[in-house]
Amino acid sequence: MLITGNKVLGGVVFLGLLAGVLSGAFYGLVYDLPEINHLKLFKPAAATTVYSADKEVITRFYLEKRFPVSINAIPQHLIDALLVTEDRNFFNHSGVNLKAIVRAIVQDIKAGRLKQGGSTLTQQLAKTLFLSPEKSIVRKIREALLAIQIERRYTKDEILELYLNLIYLGSGAYGVEAAARTYFNTSVAGLTLGQAALIAGLPKAPSVYSPLNNPDFAKKRRAIVLNQMLTTGRISRDEHDAAASEPVAVLSKTETGERADGRMTAPFFVAYLKQLLGDKTDIGYAGGLSIYTTLDLKLQRVAEQSVNRHLAALEKRMRRHNIPDPVPEAALIALDVHTGAIRSMVGGRNFKANEFNRAVHAMRQPGSAFKPFVYAAAVEQGYEQNRTLADAPLQYIRPGNKTWEVKNFSRTFGGEMTLRKALALSKNTPVVRLMETLGIDTVVKFAQKAGIKAPLNPYLSLALGTGEMTLIELTSAYTPFANSGIRALPHAIDRILDSDGREIFRQAVKKESVTDRTTAAIMADMLKAVIYEGTGKRAGHIKKDIAGKTGTTDSYKDALFIGFSPDMACGVWVGNDDATRLGSYETGAKAALPIWTDYMNAFLADRPFQYFDIPDKTEMIYIHPDTGRQVPGPEAGAVRALIRKPGEE
Repeated sequence: MLITGNKVLGGVVFLGLLAGVLSGAFYGLVYDLPEINHLKLFKPAAATTVYSADKEVITRFYLEKRFPVSINAIPQHLIDALLVTEDRNFFNHSGVNLKAIVRAIVQDIKAGRLKQGGSTLTQQLAKTLFLSPEKSIVRKIREALLAIQIERRYTKDEILELYLNLIYLGSGAYGVEAAARTYFNTSVAGLTLGQAALIAGLPKAPSVYSPLNNPDFAKKRRAIVLNQMLTTGRISRDEHDAAASEPVAVLSKTETGERADGRMTAPFFVAYLKQLLGDKTDIGYAGGLSIYTTLDLKLQRVAEQSVNRHLAALEKRMRRHNIPDPVPEAALIALDVHTGAIRSMVGGRNFKANEFNRAVHAMRQPGSAFKPFVYAAAVEQGYEQNRTLADAPLQYIRPGNKTWEVKNFSRTFGGEMTLRKALALSKNTPVVRLMETLGIDTVVKFAQKAGIKAPLNPYLSLALGTGEMTLIELTSAYTPFANSGIRALPHAIDRILDSDGREIFRQAVKKESVTDRTTAAIMADMLKAVIYEGTGKRAGHIKKDIAGKTGTTDSYKDALFIGFSPDMACGVWVGNDDATRLGSYETGAKAALPIWTDYMNAFLADRPFQYFDIPDKTEMIYIHPDTGRQVPGPEAGAVRALIRKPGEE
C-alpha cells in the first residue's frame, strides 16, 4: 500500500510539473501578444496626394504607395480570384485551417525545414500587422492564436477589407487600389477579370510575378489563377478564355507620372514642397493627406517649356561665341502680388540631372535689377521721377590708391537726365551718385524692408547689384511696387486635409508694409518706363500694364529680368552654375526677358486690361525726359510721368 501510495503521489507530482511546463510554454507563447481590440481603428500608411491651385494632381507622396478603399469598391471577381489562390475556406474557418497546417507540417518534415506556409488569409493578416517575417514554429503558433482572436472580434468582410488594403503586391504597390493604378492605370473598381486574376496571383511572390519585372511570369501565374477559378466554378469557360486572352498590359513611363520627355511635373516645386512639409514635423506627408498647393499647372508648363526652348537657343549662341560644351541654366519664380502664392517655380533645366533649385537656393548677383531699390529709397525720401541726375564720368579712390571708375554698359554718357530716364536706360553713374547722396544705409534699410534677407555689404557698388541674393527674395521684393507698398510673403501650400477630409492646416496670408502707396505707384510707373522707353523694349508688344527691370552682371555672368503686372510678379535668372560668362552681349534683355515675356503673355492672355494703382495724391504729367521740365502735352520726345500733387505729403 505504501508503494502504491508513493506511485500515486509521484504521478500527481509529475502531472503537476507537466501542467506547469505546459502552462509556462503557453504563457511564453501568448505573453506580449499584440492587442487586437482596436483593429477597426487601425489606419495603414496611405499616399498623400498633392494638388495644384486648379485641383489637378501634381504628384503623390508615400512611404508605402497605398490608397485604402472600402470592401464595397472591390469587384467580386478580384475577391474570388484572391480567395481561390490564397484561402478557399476563408468564409468557413475560424482563423486557422487545421488540415492545411497538418499538410504543411508533413511537407516541412519531408523537406527538413520550414517550407510550406499553411496560413489562412487571417493568419497572413496577423503576421503582416503584428509579427516578424521569420520562419519558426513559435511564430506560427503565435500567428494562429492572433488569427483566432481576430476572427472572434471582427467580421469576415472587415478582415478581408483590411487584408486587401495592406498586402504588398510588388513594384512598390501596397493594397489592391495601388496595384490597379500601378499596373493598369485604373481604379480597383475598374479591373477586368484578367487584370484581377493577375493581381490575385501576386501575393505568392510579388517581385517575381510583377508584370513590370517579369511579364512572362506574370502571365503564367495569371493562367494558374484563372484555371483555379474555372475549376472551382467561380467563372465560366467563356469568361476564362476571354480573360486569358487579355494582354498583360502595364503602364508606360508617361502613364506613371513622367512626361514623354522623361521629365516629372514641376519637380523643383515638388522638392521644395517636401522640404516645407519636412519642416512641419507634425504634418509629414505619408498619412493619406490631400495637399492643395498654390501652383498654377497651366502656367507651370508654359514656364518649363519657355526655359527649355530659350536655353537651347542660348546654347547655340554660346557655341558661336566659341564657348565649349555650354550648359547654361535658368530659374523662374512667379508670385501672386496680393497673396504671395507661388504660381510657378522652375529651378533649372533638368531636375534628374541636377536637383539644385536655383530659384530658391542659388545666391547670385542681381546686377542692375537691384537699382529699383535705390530709386525707391529716393522716392520715399520725396524725390520725384522728373528730378535730374548727371550721367557723366565718375570715379572714386579706394584704399591703397586704387581707382574705381564707374562705367556705363554703353561706355557713353548722356549728361543731365531724369531719374526716370536713368532707370529706364539702366545708367550706372546716376544711380551711384544717387546712392551716395541718400546714404548707403538708407538704401540697405529699404532693400531689407522690401524683403532682401541676404547680407548687403555697405559699399557704393551695391547700387549696381554686387550683393548676392536668391531669385525668390529678389522677386518678392518687387511685389510692393505692384501692391500699394505691401509685400505678401511667398508661400506654396494653401491648405491640407487629413484622410477623413478634415482641414488640419490653412495658410494665412502674411503681409508686411514696405512703403507708402504713393511711393509704390511712382516706382511702378518708373519701371513701366524700362519696358516702353528703355532696356526692356522687347516686352513692349504685351499690350497690358506691365513693368520691370533688366539685370546684367560683369562679364555677362548673370542675366535677369524681374517684372510684374498689377496681379503677378515674375523673376527670371539665366547663367552658368560655375559663374562663367554666357557670351558677349548676353544681357538680361536678351537672355532672360524672352522667357519672362512668354510667361506673362500666357498669364495675361485671357485677363481684362488692368491699370497700375494711381493714388489720389498723385497726378500724371508730361515731362521732358532729360530736363524733367513739365510740358503742356505730348510734344516731341515728351513722356508721361506720375508725380505727387503739389503740396501733398
